[in-house]
Amino acid sequence: RTAASVMGARHELAENSSPEANMAKALDLFAAMPAVVAYDQRRRRGQDLIEPRDDLGYSANFLWMTFGEEAVAEVVEAFNVSMILYAEHSFNASTFTGRVIMSTLSDLHSAVTGAIGALKGPLHGGANEAVMHTFDEIGIRPEESLEEAAVRAKAWMEDALAQKKKVMGFGHRVYKHGDSRVPTMKAALDKMIAHFGRPELLGLYNGLESAMDEAKGIKPNLDYPAGPTYHLMGFDTNMFTPLFVASRITGWTAHFMEQLNANSLIRPLSAYNGPDERHVP
Repeated sequence: RTAASVMGARHELAENSSPEANMAKALDLFAAMPAVVAYDQRRRRGQDLIEPRDDLGYSANFLWMTFGEEAVAEVVEAFNVSMILYAEHSFNASTFTGRVIMSTLSDLHSAVTGAIGALKGPLHGGANEAVMHTFDEIGIRPEESLEEAAVRAKAWMEDALAQKKKVMGFGHRVYKHGDSRVPTMKAALDKMIAHFGRPELLGLYNGLESAMDEAKGIKPNLDYPAGPTYHLMGFDTNMFTPLFVASRITGWTAHFMEQLNANSLIRPLSAYNGPDERHVP
């Protein structure tokens, strides 16, 4: 969020909001954000910056800058799938936040900065991080079989639902009968589980999913398979939402430029529901 703001303050077209300038800003953000996210993880680990390479594509370069080694084709493909699925998703909280900012005729970087702030919350972009916190709470045991992990996960979910806990990664305000993006992301997760030899993660995934379905009939959303996929790739959990940002830059900036094309100030009305007028003695 801070990096997006700084890039806006330093951009050579900072005061220019023409369609051409905004397209240039959008492309610059899309190009720069992988380096920002990769460096953030490395600095948290006390590691040095890794320079990008000209011979790698977007996803392969992202992984190179993060981990300092070339990822195998299977990992690059799974990561690329996640980036595509996260790129745009209609009028969600962060997109709406950014469009409100843009409607005031603020600049594109300010709208992106505000959208990142909205995405940070666990009810929106932070849900993929919350999924891994759930896995951690249950306990990830690499020596465990798929079946053993599934039994423990199902028991955890049943207990959580009995206590009326909110479990992230399930349900969606738009998809009432299952997120249409999940099958594609789940297929990528399955490939990563097979590649890294981690069946216990699939056990946790299946146990939670089946228990939620049996108890509530609620299906997973995209964050549910994305979280463990990023975990297997080696990303720290607190990097999952920034990964979302790196992808969603494309959808956000498209919305913001559309907003300006036929702009009117977004100013929702509110209905006051409180005490009647009171007079002070």
